[in-house]
Amino acid sequence: MKKIFIYTLCICGFLNAKAQETVYPAPPQKETITLTNATIHVGNGQVITGGNVVITNGKITEVGTSTSTTGKVIDCKGKHIYPGLILTSCELGLMEVPAVRSTIDAEEIGEMNPSIRSIVAYNTDSKVTNTLRPNGILLANVVPGGGIISGSSSVVQLDAWNWEDAVYKMDGAIHFRMPSLLARTRGRGFGGGQQPQVDPVKRGLEQIENVKVFFREAKAYNAEPNHENTNLKYEAVKGLFSKKQKLFIHCNIVKEMLLAVDFVKEFGFDVVLVGAADSWQIADILKQNNIAVVLEQLHSLPVMVDDDVDQPFKTPAMLQKAGVLFALNDDDENTRSRNLAFNAGTAAANGLSKEEALSAITLNAAKILGIADKTGSIETGKDANIVISDGDILDMKSNLITYAFIQGRQVDLTNKQTQLFDKYKYKYGIK
Repeated sequence: MKKIFIYTLCICGFLNAKAQETVYPAPPQKETITLTNATIHVGNGQVITGGNVVITNGKITEVGTSTSTTGKVIDCKGKHIYPGLILTSCELGLMEVPAVRSTIDAEEIGEMNPSIRSIVAYNTDSKVTNTLRPNGILLANVVPGGGIISGSSSVVQLDAWNWEDAVYKMDGAIHFRMPSLLARTRGRGFGGGQQPQVDPVKRGLEQIENVKVFFREAKAYNAEPNHENTNLKYEAVKGLFSKKQKLFIHCNIVKEMLLAVDFVKEFGFDVVLVGAADSWQIADILKQNNIAVVLEQLHSLPVMVDDDVDQPFKTPAMLQKAGVLFALNDDDENTRSRNLAFNAGTAAANGLSKEEALSAITLNAAKILGIADKTGSIETGKDANIVISDGDILDMKSNLITYAFIQGRQVDLTNKQTQLFDKYKYKYGIK
């Protein structure tokens, strides 16, 4: 009886194992790979027709129209080659199911948490990751949430066993979530009693001043060569003063963004505005102060009621015209960042060229994250972070990723959705 019971457990375990995803990281590239006869979208605005890309030891070693081939050859006739897409700001690996608290590790208690590091909480086994690669997204900047100063973000590549393997750039940015400076009317509190009126603008300005005081103290602390006691919070922002880190300021309206400019003028920080919905109104000021922008969501309504209803669609083209460095993002909680390419497609339909829109999710994003020397475009010497699509990657109808390479490794594009698709094709005898 005991043997029968153990045998039954083994059978059940085998069946359950077969029912789960078996997606694991690809091994390092061993043989040279040549991608031939493709339309190559370099990422910097250049397009090469009928071109080849050679990948050796994880690096791009040749790009052009040469007819010579070497190693494993993949014929890409009729297909398009793109740089891997980059999510500039997300909670990937920190939040699995938003409605299940035990799967969320995105926030820390307290308001001033510069020493919090998102990378050590990053979960490489997230099932969300497997849904991004088939849409061409190969790198992501994982951002902590909560508080006013949330901590540092790190860039990861999306094919790794653990966070040590995944890290692409460690602690590259400190995130400051600027308090809202929009005055909002308050309703009645619990039980029908009138809540005490608090001026949100006054309170927000006080909090911003507290952040400035913190940075002034951190600057003085880091100017001293020796310390009797180590202050982890001041140590965490040391890179801002040496420009090894950038300050990502999350804000949307003009008065908030103008206060963000003060951080450039007073501290000399490299500032990036995240959200920045109304950045089109002060594009010239952002250009003058060398401030980059991450537009988080194009598929949304404008922040201000008197803005054009399609203003989010038009903002990228207005920033492009003003010469502001910007990237596009997808922070929709429903799509979980999968629609990044289609946000860029919307921008391309509203004033940007397709290559400019592509740059906004590849090379521009890499520049903002400080990784443009390694990725963001298909150029000799850079990491082979490449996707191959049957059609236009920005078009929802023709976007079909057939191959993806991260640092030269051909990664698995299987996920729960593709497994279900194959399951029901088999059920109904569809080939």
